[in-house]
Amino acid sequence: MQEPYAIEMLHITKRFPGIIANDDVTIQLRKGEIHALLGENGAGKSTLMSVLFGLYQAEEGEIRKDGKTVQINNPNDANELGIGMVHQHFKLVQCFSVLDNIILGAETVKNGFLQKDEARKKVLALSEKYGLQIDPDAKISDITVGMQQRTEILKMLYRDNEILIFDEPTAVLTPQEIEELMQIMKNLIAEGKSILFISHKLNEIMEVADRVSVLRKGKYIGTVNVADVDEAELSRMMVGRDVQLKVDKKDATPGDVILEVNGLTLASKEHKKNAVNNVSFNVRAGEIVCIAGIDGNGQTELVYSLTGLENPTSGSVKVCGRDITHESIRKRADLVAHIPEDRHKHGLVLDYPLEYNMILQRYYEPEFTSAAGFLKRKEIREYSDRLIQEYDVRSGQGSITITRAMSGGNQQKAIIAREIDRGLKFLIAVQPTRGLDVGAIENIHAQLVAERDKGCAILLVSLELSEVMNVSDRILVMYEGEIVGELDPKKTTTEELGLYMAGAKRDPQFQKGRG
Repeated sequence: MQEPYAIEMLHITKRFPGIIANDDVTIQLRKGEIHALLGENGAGKSTLMSVLFGLYQAEEGEIRKDGKTVQINNPNDANELGIGMVHQHFKLVQCFSVLDNIILGAETVKNGFLQKDEARKKVLALSEKYGLQIDPDAKISDITVGMQQRTEILKMLYRDNEILIFDEPTAVLTPQEIEELMQIMKNLIAEGKSILFISHKLNEIMEVADRVSVLRKGKYIGTVNVADVDEAELSRMMVGRDVQLKVDKKDATPGDVILEVNGLTLASKEHKKNAVNNVSFNVRAGEIVCIAGIDGNGQTELVYSLTGLENPTSGSVKVCGRDITHESIRKRADLVAHIPEDRHKHGLVLDYPLEYNMILQRYYEPEFTSAAGFLKRKEIREYSDRLIQEYDVRSGQGSITITRAMSGGNQQKAIIAREIDRGLKFLIAVQPTRGLDVGAIENIHAQLVAERDKGCAILLVSLELSEVMNVSDRILVMYEGEIVGELDPKKTTTEELGLYMAGAKRDPQFQKGRG
C-alpha cells in the first residue's frame, strides 16, 4: 500500500478582490522529496503556500497531512503540524538579534525568566549540523540578506518543522549563496524533511527538485518528474509559449561619455577598510556596462554614492557633464533613472496605490500637478494604466491596487516600467530581474537592450552570471571595494570571471588602491 502523502492540497480556490489567485489547484508532496512549484509572477504560487501556512484561508478545498484532513487557521496551527515557511520577503524584526528572531514565539521560559542559554546551544548545534553559519548576537539590520535567510531557515529548524516551504529562496542570494542553499536543501531531505520549493529559476529546479508542479494565471497546469523534462519544456508549461533564453542583441556602438566617475571613495560603516576605494570608470551612450562581483564587495555602496543615498568621502560623479557629487536626490533624479536593489526599501511606497508609485519621481511635473499644486488624478490614472498595459504589470484592481498586495515580481515590473518610461540618458539597473520569471526576464533584457540602442547609457549591477555574460557590453569586476578587472563578455568565460570575482586574479592596469 502506498505511503500517504506528507501534504495534500486538494482543489484549493482562493479569491481576492478582482482576481482568483488559486483556481481549483491540487498539489501533493511526497515524504522526503523536494517538490518545486513553478509559475510566472502572479501565478498564485506564494498565495497557495500562504494558504498552507495559515496566512490565508481558502474559500474551497481541503488540506491533508499524512492522509488526515487538517484545519490550518493561522501560522501557529501550521507550526504545530510541523509546517514552516521561509517567506520571499523575510519576516524578521530588524532591531532584534539573530538569536532573538529565531526563538521569537517559541521561547523557553523557566519561573518567568527567558532561558536563552539552552536556546543558544540548540541554535548553534543546528547551524553546525546543517552548515548554516550565523552570528547569534548580530543585529538583523546589520547582516547580509543571505545571513537573514539562514536565520529564517534556522527559525524553522528550531521549531522541529518537518514540512519546509521555501518561497523564492534564491531571489536575493549571490551565486555562491545559492550553491550553499541547494546543498542545505539536499542535507535537509537526507535528514527526512520534505520541501516545497517555489521558484521560477529553471536551472535550480533542474538541480534540486524531484518533481515540479506548474501554475499559470492561478490554474494548475500539471506535475512532471524533473528527470523527464528539460528547461525549454518547463518554460513552455509555465509561460504557455516558447521562451528565448539567450539575449538577442547586436554589437554596441558607444557614443559620448554620459557617466564619469573619478577616484570615488566611500568609508565603510562595518569595518575600517573603505566600502568603495578610489574607483574610476565611465559609461557611454549606447552601451551596457555591468558591475559584477560577489555580494558585499562595494557594489551597493557604489550605487548609493551615485544616486545620493550616501555621500562619498572623496572623488567626483558627473552625469552628462554635470557634477552631481553633492547634489540632492531630487536633482540627481532628473538625470538618473534608478532600479534599486531593495524594491521595498528604496523602490516603492507599499501602502500607496500602484498609480502613485508610477509617478513617485515625477508627481511635481506639470503633467501631473496643476499650477495651484493639486494632483491631476485623471492624468495620473491614464499614465499608470498605460504603463500597466505596456509592461504587463499584473495586479488585481489595476491602477488602484495597493502595491503591498501585488506579487514581488509584479512590484519589480512596476519599478522597471516607471524608470525606463522616464526616457533619461542614464539608467542604473541593480538586480533588475531579481524575482522575475523567464518570460519577464526575456522581456526586461529586451527592454534594456532597446534602451541601449536608443542611446541610453546603462550601468547594470548584477549577481546573476548568466545576466552579466548575456546582457552587458563591458564587465567591470569589483572586489573588496575596488575595480580589479575589465572584461569583454564575448572574449571571457564564467570561470575567468569567477576568478576575478573571488579576488584570485587582478588586471595589472587596476593596481591596488587605484580605481
